[in-house]
Amino acid sequence: MKIFFYRFFVTIFIILLLVIVYLSTIGISTNLFNSNISKQIKKIDKSLDIDLNEIFIILNPFQLKIKIKTVGTNIKYNEEKIQLENIKSDVSFKSLLNNDFLLNKINISTKSIEINDLIKFLRLFQKDPKFYIAEKAIKKGYLIADIEIEFDDNGNLKNNYQINGIAKDGKINFFNRNSLDAINFVFKVQKNKFQLNDLHLKIENENFQLPETIIVKKSNEYSVSGKLISNQITLQEDKIYNYINLDNLNFKIKEVDFLSENNFNFLINNKFKIKGLNVDSKINLVNLEIENNLNLQNFFPKIKNKFFLKDNQLQIKYKKNSLDIIGSGNIFLQEKPDIIEYKIIKNQNNLNFDVELDIKDNNLKFDLFNFAKKDKSNLKLEIKGEHKFDKGTLLKKINLVENKNFISIKDLSLSSDKKINYIKNITLNYQDRDNLRNNIEITKKNKNYFVKGASLNINQIVDNLINSENKKKYNLFKDDFKINIKIDQTYLDKKNIIDNLKGYFIYNNNEIYESKLESSFSNNKKIKFTINTDNNVKITTLYTDVAKPFVGRYKFIKGFEEGNLDFYSTKKNNISNSTLKIDNFKVQEVPILAKLLTLASLQGIADLLTGEGIRFTDFEMKFSNQKKLMKIEEMYAIGPAISILMEGYIEKDKLISLRGTLVPATTINRTISSIPLIGKVLVGKKVGEGVFGVSFKIKGPPKDLKTTVNPIKTLTPRFITRTLEKIKKN
Repeated sequence: MKIFFYRFFVTIFIILLLVIVYLSTIGISTNLFNSNISKQIKKIDKSLDIDLNEIFIILNPFQLKIKIKTVGTNIKYNEEKIQLENIKSDVSFKSLLNNDFLLNKINISTKSIEINDLIKFLRLFQKDPKFYIAEKAIKKGYLIADIEIEFDDNGNLKNNYQINGIAKDGKINFFNRNSLDAINFVFKVQKNKFQLNDLHLKIENENFQLPETIIVKKSNEYSVSGKLISNQITLQEDKIYNYINLDNLNFKIKEVDFLSENNFNFLINNKFKIKGLNVDSKINLVNLEIENNLNLQNFFPKIKNKFFLKDNQLQIKYKKNSLDIIGSGNIFLQEKPDIIEYKIIKNQNNLNFDVELDIKDNNLKFDLFNFAKKDKSNLKLEIKGEHKFDKGTLLKKINLVENKNFISIKDLSLSSDKKINYIKNITLNYQDRDNLRNNIEITKKNKNYFVKGASLNINQIVDNLINSENKKKYNLFKDDFKINIKIDQTYLDKKNIIDNLKGYFIYNNNEIYESKLESSFSNNKKIKFTINTDNNVKITTLYTDVAKPFVGRYKFIKGFEEGNLDFYSTKKNNISNSTLKIDNFKVQEVPILAKLLTLASLQGIADLLTGEGIRFTDFEMKFSNQKKLMKIEEMYAIGPAISILMEGYIEKDKLISLRGTLVPATTINRTISSIPLIGKVLVGKKVGEGVFGVSFKIKGPPKDLKTTVNPIKTLTPRFITRTLEKIKKN
């Protein structure tokens, strides 16, 4: 009997074990649980229904649960439905024993679903405008999802649901403007959190990658954060200005070529309004082509119409009202590359910048300082400043360093209309283009500036003053000021040096209102310059015992020697009337005068003029200037060999018209000596035979002058009068 019971229990155990193994591995199919599952689904929403096929049951004896699974089902909401791959869930033995069927957790796997079909389905659940906008924007795409939901002991849906899936071949069009194509990503959805991984997409046929993007709901907003990586992207001008408005710049970006890695985060509300955008980007700027509209030829002599930034590494940080840019690389302003480093910080009301430019194989010049970079030397230019919008710019530091050359400008303040408010300090210690050393310092105290130093070359400044093109009024300064000057040695040019230059300028309404400067040459010869303004009449005087540094600058006069110069001018209503006197000088060559002498067959004097030169005892010219027109009322020169009387006008770059009389000194002596009584007193009794004089006319464009001469037998009373005045004076 015992053996029977033993065998019976062993048999039952083996059968039960086989049943458990069978149910745990193969399972069975049944329709018993279909209605219970439908009821459970309807607890989510009463309008939600499900089409179920047979359910497969698999036993989990260790957890005292059974696993149920159905394949090829559809979930419906009113007339819309979504095709599912399968539904899985667990049912505890306890709920079955209590005749209380309860699904604690359901896993739903979908088939490949069109995203727009899913959006239409979700719109039935909730009448949210976001779904309508999404349906219009999303043009195509498919997704597959695994959905996991849980119920509490009362059968109510918990909030710890989770959806995992993939999306493929998506396309989004934002109001027919910009489109996102070839969208593929992996996603994970939880309550108040949406995570995208390995997102790939195309914008305007350019590839982008987002390794991870996380969206978290906070109250009525969504926090979005992630990383965006772009492959090498090339944008032409038309595409650039579709994305960024650069109309306020003085240049145009023609092309940009770059790679980037960007971390970002922002908030977006229910109305799709973005706020709190933060971006941290690393950019490899392969090439940036810029059309140059800036007039920089005075600094970069071989500057191109386009310049390029190449192989620049940039770090860009953006947040509300703030933009930080740090970068470095090659810049092509001229023929060869220079190295540039820059830091730009933009806040709500101001822009800070710090730029360093290393120049080796290109040229750089500052005409204001008569400075030019030496070939193949290393030069560093640093500019640091701050721009306040609608207020102005403060250039805190402009430093130029090249070997032993140093130029420094500190605190150069510019108003919003680009006028100079003030300059705190300028330090100059460099060798200029004339190989002369400049060593001075300019400092500001209150409204006064003080110029002090060991040496300064003003060759370029004098050229600019003499050149009529540079005599127009420049509206550079905002306020009036005074400049006090004390310089040990001042170079008028390479050969002419004056000592102990001292005096002042008073600058009023962007003009020199008053000035007094005095100095001396090494042989104690004096030079003095003054400007005085009274009742809107400006009086300018220049006297120098050495005229050559000034007269020798005119290209049509060669071999000017000796002589002193006395200049007097009055200016009112932009019309100046001037008198220039030069005494006791000699010229070696005046091309126009030599041509006149040759045409008049005065070859001996012409040869003398181009040889050792002709001496003049007196030169005086009275003339007026108004804009580009110069009227010569009278120009008279007398010397031992020749005398000239001339008048006319010169219209700059257009027309020259001059006429006058040219007479050898022997003719003058013979004519004047024939005057009863006075002639004998002035020139004595001996008279050379000489030759007749000539009258002449010079007229035409500056590059095509026509010259005519006619012999004269008698001199005009005016010529005789002027000659008598000069002879009597001497």
